[in-house]
Order: sequence, then structure tokens, then C-alpha cells
Amino acid sequence: MSLPPLVEPASELTVDEVRRYSRHLIIPDVGMDGQKRLKNAKVLCVGAGGLGSPALMYLAAAGVGTLGIVEFDEVDESNLQRQIIHSQADIGRSKAESARDSVLGINPYVNVILHEERLEAENVMDIFSQYDLIVDGTDNFATRYLVNDAAVLLNKPYVWGSIYRFDGQASVFWSEHGPCYRCLYPEPPPPGMVPSCAEGGVLGVLCASIGSIQVTEAIKVLTGTGEPLVGRLMIYDALEMQYRQVKVRKDPNCAVCGENPTVTELIDYEAFCGVVSEEAQEAAAGSTITPKQLKEWIDNDEKIEIIDVREINEYEIVSIPGAKLIPKNEFLMGTALETLPQDKKIVLHCKTGVRSAEVLAVLKSAGFADAVHVGGGVIGWVNQIEPEKPVY
Repeated sequence: MSLPPLVEPASELTVDEVRRYSRHLIIPDVGMDGQKRLKNAKVLCVGAGGLGSPALMYLAAAGVGTLGIVEFDEVDESNLQRQIIHSQADIGRSKAESARDSVLGINPYVNVILHEERLEAENVMDIFSQYDLIVDGTDNFATRYLVNDAAVLLNKPYVWGSIYRFDGQASVFWSEHGPCYRCLYPEPPPPGMVPSCAEGGVLGVLCASIGSIQVTEAIKVLTGTGEPLVGRLMIYDALEMQYRQVKVRKDPNCAVCGENPTVTELIDYEAFCGVVSEEAQEAAAGSTITPKQLKEWIDNDEKIEIIDVREINEYEIVSIPGAKLIPKNEFLMGTALETLPQDKKIVLHCKTGVRSAEVLAVLKSAGFADAVHVGGGVIGWVNQIEPEKPVY
């Protein structure tokens, strides 16, 4: 469905701006009026990572007058495979500052506002209220629900995107004109059920595909051009090079945008999404060791069986010496339990400790009362014990 332009046009374009945006100006559906609206627009990008990188670069190139960046992280070498707004020289720098410098390098006429903080319930309403449109480039469920609920409560449209391995999704959520994210996903998946990109990986160029869709939709909403993805979910399969659409209807029983909403203010989103299940938290209490403790056990020839519950691709990048690979799913299916030794203490680990805590809960319920897991996982091991090894 067509929607009216979100913002009013700026009073004028300078001669330099006319030259810069000439290829937009000669498109009848954009023209001078549309470009002036872009100049007058204030757009916030949540994250300057995989999706935020192409989004920020193309929003800047398109002439969006004010760009806000919410980002608290630093540039890591593992980011560079997909986060193209950063370079080798930016490793260790603030992502927000690195992104700002790239944006200004693309278009010096853009006003860049940095919010170098983690987006939380305490600051989201104040930050969002300064912008016309939100572009969501987050990679975790707690922040996605936070972004959605804040946007609904403030009646702000936002462009959502999601990526994982070779698959991507995108949509425009605007509760005034259609569904919100909760209409599509009323509840988050169970903790540990859906791997993050850090656990499962993502094809770098997929970020460009989905990020460019997000920017296209942002431009359409800002200028009132075409039919935005309101009420439609775009699904992209890069392996099959196939796009398809799914209609998403507004849920009258939606907890936040429905006829009788039950969520009328921001909530505790970490608790709502349960980053780690209650069972895993209970299992890990008193059964978590440090990488240094594990190193001492190895050096003292303790009777232990070290089990890596990651996937084989992760195991091939880096592993703890002597660890046996048994992926998490084999424990969830029960097939791995019969292979475990009864005369050794089971020591589990994963990348950071989340998956191993979930597996630990399975082992505890199966009678392996003395099983433990390594807090911080293989990342903690590399940082504390073998810093010469690679991390991912």
C-alpha cells in the first residue's frame, strides 16, 4: 500500500547538492521534492555492524540529512568480513566513530550524531524521539523486541532486517499502518534454539543484500514513493538466489499494538527473551569453572573428559587441547549420552559458555551430577591460556 511522505521537504538544495544528487533528481518518482525530503530526514541506525554498515553508507550517499548511530562496540578483526564501513586501520576503534568517519567520507553534507551506548529500556525512548525513522540492524532478540516496543509506543516506523548464514529477511513495521514485529513473532524462540551469527556464521555479502533492501524501504517511506514492505515480509535465499514474500497481518490480539495491549510500557527484555534458560542457569550455578581451572586439571592429569559442544566448522578454527567434539544437537536428541564415560568428570565448553550451559542442564537431568562447564568457553581459553591461537 502507498503511504504519504514521512517528512516535509527541506527549503532548498544547494548547487553542490544538486550536482551530487543529479541521478536522483532526474527520476520522476524522486525528483527535487523527494531529494529535499531526504535532506530534511532524520534516520537512526541501530548498530554499525553487518546490516548497519551498508545501510549507513547508502543512506549517506542518498543524501539523508541527519544520521544517528547507536553503537557501543569496538571494531574487531572478525567484523571485517562483512562490516564494510570499517577497515583494517579501524581495529580496536569505536565502531560509532569509525562509521561516522566513513559516512562523512562518503557525504560531508550529512550531519552525524553518535550515541555511543548500549540501547536499553532506560535510554531508547529519548534516543528514538529525536528521529523520524529507525533502521534496525541488531542481531539479538532482546534488542529487537526493545526496538519494536519503543517504536510502537512512539508511533515511529522502522525498517527491520535479519541475516543468518545464507538467509535474510526484511520488512517495514509501522503500527499506525500495519503490523509490528510482535504480530509476526509474538514470542521469542526458546533460549539457545536459534544460533546467533557469531555461533552459526553469516555470508558477508548477504549483509549488503538485506542492508540495501532496508535503505530502499527507508527512502520509500521518507519520500512517499512506491509501496513499502508494510504488511509484507521479504525472504531471501542466497543459495537458491530466490526472493519470496509473505503477507503479515496486524494481530488484533498483539500484546503491544493490538486492540487491548498488555504491554503499555517497556519491560525487561533480557528476562523476556531468556538469553539463557532457567534450567541452564540452575545447572551452571556451582558447576562453572574458569579456563585457568581447566588448565590446572589438564596439567595435573585429572580424570576428566573435555567435550566441545560447538559445530565442526567452529572446532576446526580453534579448539582446546584434548577436547572431543560432540555438537550440542546430539545431546538435545539424546544420542550423545550413551557415549559418555562414567569414570571421568565431564567438562563441557562452547564458544562463550551459553550452549555448554544448556547441554550441562541436559547432563544434570540425566544423572551426571558432577559435570561442569567452562565459563567464557574457548574464547576465554584463548584469551587467558593460549593468546597465540585465533578467535572468531
